[in-house]
Amino acid sequence: MAVERALEAAVPGGIGASELDRGVERARDALLGRARADGHWSFELEADSTIPAEFILMMHFLDEIDAPLQAKLAVYLRERQAGHGGWPLYHGGAFDISCSVKVYYALKLAGDSPEAPHMQRARRAILEHGGAARANVFTRITLAMFGEVPWRAVPYIPVEIMLLPRWFPFHLDKVSYWSRTVMVPLLVLCTLKARARNPGAVHVRELFTVPAERERHYFPRRGPINRLFMLLDRAGRIADGWVPRRMRALAMRRAERWIIERLNDEDGLGAIFPAMVNALEVMVLLGYPPEDPHRSIAVRALRKLLVIGESSAYCQPCLSPVWDTALACLALQTEGSEASLQAARGGLDWLLPLQLAADAPADWRVRRPQLRGGGWAFQYRNDYYPDLDDTAVVVWAMQNQPRHAARTDPATADPYADSGARALDWLAGMQSRGGGFAAFDVDNTYYYLNHIPFADHGALLDPPTADVTGRVVTALAGRGRVQDRAVREAAVAYLRSEQESDGSWFGRWGTNYIYGTWSVLVALGAAGFNATDPAVRRAIEWLRARQNGDGGWGESNDSYSDKALAGRGLDSTAYQTAWALLGLLAVGCEDVELIERGVDYLLRTQRRDGLWYDASFTAPGFPRVFYLKYHGYCAYFPLWALASYRRRRTHIRR
Repeated sequence: MAVERALEAAVPGGIGASELDRGVERARDALLGRARADGHWSFELEADSTIPAEFILMMHFLDEIDAPLQAKLAVYLRERQAGHGGWPLYHGGAFDISCSVKVYYALKLAGDSPEAPHMQRARRAILEHGGAARANVFTRITLAMFGEVPWRAVPYIPVEIMLLPRWFPFHLDKVSYWSRTVMVPLLVLCTLKARARNPGAVHVRELFTVPAERERHYFPRRGPINRLFMLLDRAGRIADGWVPRRMRALAMRRAERWIIERLNDEDGLGAIFPAMVNALEVMVLLGYPPEDPHRSIAVRALRKLLVIGESSAYCQPCLSPVWDTALACLALQTEGSEASLQAARGGLDWLLPLQLAADAPADWRVRRPQLRGGGWAFQYRNDYYPDLDDTAVVVWAMQNQPRHAARTDPATADPYADSGARALDWLAGMQSRGGGFAAFDVDNTYYYLNHIPFADHGALLDPPTADVTGRVVTALAGRGRVQDRAVREAAVAYLRSEQESDGSWFGRWGTNYIYGTWSVLVALGAAGFNATDPAVRRAIEWLRARQNGDGGWGESNDSYSDKALAGRGLDSTAYQTAWALLGLLAVGCEDVELIERGVDYLLRTQRRDGLWYDASFTAPGFPRVFYLKYHGYCAYFPLWALASYRRRRTHIRR
C-alpha cells in the first residue's frame, strides 16, 4: 500500500491524467492501425548490411540477377556506410571488417566502380584493419566460393560430420538450432568446393594486404584448446583424399535428406536467411533444376524476406509475427479498452492454430523424446524449432485475456485453456540443468565447441539465459500450477544466481542489461517477490543509477563488448525506457519520481502519429557478431509501459 499512497500523492503535481490518457490513446490507436487484416502483427525486422549484401552475392553465385532489385539493394547499402568508411553491425557501431568486406564485394558486383569515392573509403578502411584475410569464417567461406581465397582459408568441415555418432565430441545435436541449419548446407558446399558462377568475373583482390594465395594467418590462435582443434583440422585435410567414396556419398545423401526434411515450405530452412541461402545454393550445386518444387519454394521463401521501397530495398534476416503479435496483445490488454481487448483476442485467435502439434517432429526431441510438444515458433512457420521465449509470451498473453465470466462452461469461458496447458507442460519439460531455460534446446552447453575453427563468431551454442528463463517463470507463475512448483523454484534460484554484482541481469536476446533486468524483474514480480526482496532492491538501485538526465534510459550494443557500459552508452530510447518502467512497476517500486520521470520522457518524445522512433538497434542476434532492429519495439513497449502506469494510478483512485 505504501507505493499506492505515494503514487496517489504524486498525481496532483505530477503527470496530468488527461495528458497521460491522450498519450496512451494515441499509442493504442497507432498500434491498432498496424494490425494485419487477419488480426496479427508483423513489423519489419532489420539486420546489419551483411544480409542485403549476401542477397546480391547469392544472385551472382547463381547467375540469377534481378537487376532492378540489385540496384535498390545497392542504394540501401550505400546509404548505410559509416563515417569510418566501412559498415558497422548496428547503427552508430564501430567498423566491422567482415560486414564491410561483404558489402564492398556486393557493391562491386552491383556495378560500383572501385574508384568511386565511397568504394575508395571502404577499401582504405578494410586495408587499415588488416584486409579481407581478417574477416570471419562465414565471410571467408563466401570468398572461397567466389575464388578470392584458397579453401585452406576456411575450416575443414567435411560432409562426413553427418555420420558422426552422438557420443562423439562434435555432433550436430550439440550445437544450436541456427548453427545446425546453417552448417549442414555448408558441409555440402565446402566438401564439394562450390564455385560461384560470378557471370561478370568480378574479383576483390584489392582488399588483401598480402595476396590471398600467400597468406598464412587466416586462423588466429585462441588458446590451447583452439590449437588442438587446429591440429585436428590440419590432420583432417591431409586425410580427406582417403575418404571412401561410398562413405562420402552416404554422407551427402544424409545431408541432402536433412535439408529437404526441414525445408519448411515457403518459410525456408530454419526460417532464417543464412540457412535458406545455403540450402538454395546446395540444391543448385546438386543439380536441382529451376522448376523443381523444392528449389522454387526456396526461392520464394527468400523473396518473402525482402522489404522493397520506391528507391531502396533490404532483406530481413527472418520474420517475427508470433513475437510481435504476442507482445502487441500484452500491451493492448494492459491498455484495457474494449477496442484493445477485441484486437488482442483477434491476435490470440490468430496465434492459436500456429501452436505446434504434440507429436510434431522436432530437433529438441533428441533431448526430450517423451515430452509432448506444445510450443510456438518465432516466425510464421518453423516446425522443427519452436521457441521457448515466444511460447512463454504467447501463454502469458493468453492468461491475460479477460474471460467470459457469464459463461458456465470452462471450455468456452477460456478458449485458450487447453492450448495454454499444453504449452506450459512443454515449457516445464524443457528446463536445463541448473534451473535455467534456453531459447530452443535443453543443456546446449558444450562450451569447448566454441574453440573449433568454425566457431570464431562465438555463437555456436544455445545455453540457458536469464531473459528467456524470466519469461518462462512469468508464464508458469501466471497459472500457478502445483505440478510446476519445483520447476519454478529452480528457475527462480537460477535467476538469483545470474544476477550481476551491480544488481543487473545480462540480456541475451535484447539490448542488454536493461532488457535482462526488465525480463527478470517481471518474472520475480509474477512469482510473488517485490521491492522488499534484496535482489529486487539491488536491481531497482541499478536502474535508478542508470536513468539519464532526461528521465529515460538508453544502452548501446557496445555493452556486449564493454561491461563498463552496462545500462549506458546511448541517448535515451523509448523502448529501453519502457523496459525499465515495466520492470520497476512489476515489483512495486516505491520511488515515484524515478517512475514518473520515465513516463514523462515517453510522453514528451511521442510523435504525432502516436509512435516513437529510435535509429538504434534493439537486440543482438548473436552478441558481438550480429544485431537486429525490431521496428515494433517502438510501437508496443512504450504503450505497454504507459498503460501499466495508468492502470496503477486508476487502481489507486478506486
